[in-house]
Amino acid sequence: MKRPPSKHLPLLAVAVLLAGCGYNTIQTMDERVNQAQGQIQTQLQRRADLIPNLVNTVKGVTKQEDTVFISIANARARLGGAVQSGNVPEMAAANQQLTQGLGRLLAIAENYPQLQSSANFRQLQDQLEGTENRISVARQDYNTSVGEYNAYIRRFPYNLTAKVFGMGKPREYFEAAPGAAEAPKVTF
Repeated sequence: MKRPPSKHLPLLAVAVLLAGCGYNTIQTMDERVNQAQGQIQTQLQRRADLIPNLVNTVKGVTKQEDTVFISIANARARLGGAVQSGNVPEMAAANQQLTQGLGRLLAIAENYPQLQSSANFRQLQDQLEGTENRISVARQDYNTSVGEYNAYIRRFPYNLTAKVFGMGKPREYFEAAPGAAEAPKVTF
């Protein structure tokens, strides 16, 4: 006796086809990139949150240098906006601007021995240094995830799958601005 054709046969065929064409892997890799980007955003936000405490500590002792404080406040606001937007090139540019402001702030701090001896200032510097390291690791993890994703969606037959599902566009790397390789110097 002949069995009637199953209604589920086309769905089974589509599932087998999708499993063999890399759709699930593309989704997994895309999610890894998103998670890595989230880590960068988290660490940049942490950095932005530390800045007001550091600025206020320095401001309390120096009583001048308003242009540096204003530029740092503006750079921090720009970084906060970039983190919220999730735009990777914007985050990199805003991060570089804040790094430059921090460099100037720490240079000012070097001229005030009573500030450098402050436990509060030292603790904030340590937290900032740790955050700089976390940002560096998060950027490396993100760029590794982006590299794996971009390479995968360029391979045949996965490139076809990526294009069919609208995921054929490579993700952007987190590129630091020129001169950003040096973290702000934390000296005593």
